Amino acid sequence: MIYHSVRLKAKVGVTREQIDEALETMRDQGRNIPAVKSFVVGREFGGGFDCGGVFVIEDLDGYWEYLTHPAHARADRIGMALVEDYEWSDTVDDDDPLMGEKIADLQRRWYESTLAPVS
Repeated sequence: MIYHSVRLKAKVGVTREQIDEALETMRDQGRNIPAVKSFVVGREFGGGFDCGGVFVIEDLDGYWEYLTHPAHARADRIGMALVEDYEWSDTVDDDDPLMGEKIADLQRRWYESTLAPVS
């Protein structure tokens, strides 16, 4: 299993309603992306971030499905406009010594296909 964690710190001036909307788009990921087996999304306390989520994904194929799903793109589009800082991490219970490299490769491919500027 892959436990994909995202933590967000809002920009100064972002309203509670905007944060609530961003959290709802994150919940939509959990509800609508078939690869997500379970999730928790909410406000964060004591860690220097305002909110975040953890998405449980079974394997690398599911991770790619998560990254490329329209619900993920919508959450990024709405949420990233509101954040001053964010971080993500992946915790896995797989003994594959190359798992970190495989996840990093999927992240790189996703970034290059969706976020990199077009020349």
